[in-house]
Amino acid sequence: MMGAFDEKLKIRAEEAENIIAKYIPKPDGHNNHLLDAMSYSLLAGGKRLRPILMKSFFNLFCGKSDAVMPFMAAMEMLHTYSLVHDDLPAIDNDDYRRGLETTHKKYGEAVAVLAGDGLLHSAHEVVLEAFGMTEDTKVIDALKIFSRKTGINGMLGGQSVDVFSTGSVVSDDTMAYIYEKKTGALIEGSMMVGAALAGASHEDIDKVERIGACVGMAFQIEDDILDLYGDAAVLGKPINSDTKNNKKTYLSVHGLEKSRADIIKLTEEAVTLLDCLGNNDEERDFIKDLFDYMVIRSK
Repeated sequence: MMGAFDEKLKIRAEEAENIIAKYIPKPDGHNNHLLDAMSYSLLAGGKRLRPILMKSFFNLFCGKSDAVMPFMAAMEMLHTYSLVHDDLPAIDNDDYRRGLETTHKKYGEAVAVLAGDGLLHSAHEVVLEAFGMTEDTKVIDALKIFSRKTGINGMLGGQSVDVFSTGSVVSDDTMAYIYEKKTGALIEGSMMVGAALAGASHEDIDKVERIGACVGMAFQIEDDILDLYGDAAVLGKPINSDTKNNKKTYLSVHGLEKSRADIIKLTEEAVTLLDCLGNNDEERDFIKDLFDYMVIRSK
């Protein structure tokens, strides 16, 4: 039987799913194979945490327009493109994700590369549809965040350092950079875009960024724990991939007890900051439950 939070999360995930499906590019008769691979990658399940976080922070600051919808779809496109490329033989060489064959296993490596590229370019096309849905200044602020958090100084930068560091002993500072950028940047960006589109002040958006950094780090530490101790059938992907790829992790450095303690510490900091933001108490309570769901999970 579902609890109240589980029911709310299910409704919001379905809402996100519908929005994402709405913004998938339409075939023109010649690009059908590519769009099939893009749709397979994008609609292959997933928790839709990033668009849900974006909408939640939009609601927290009492946003009213539809401008958040194209950004929700675009952020999930960006996230999915990164996963498609991350799974390729040249990087992690994973065969399964979300319980299904990875895109390169189903369609071949060349099509997987193109599908990832297609999702990346589609994301940037989609966000432009927000113009005309709310004040241009809000859209421009959101676009700046979106570009910064997904690019070379955000998710892509973290991914590149992760790739270049595989098989070598990295410093704690480098490991923290990888965690913050590769995982944390899209979580931070999702929250910040939602707040910006709702008209939050730059000071409040800076606080939201710190909340995202805390939650993103806690989320990645939990991911490390699941990679070592999780159930592959529940996760929908192979376990021990970090060990297989000789990756230094927070868990391998600090051990299980400290890792779990730091997850709690980071989440508590995020909640303390959250309590000072926004004017929607009901939404704030949902976000707190969402944080708990993100950092204490089985998949």
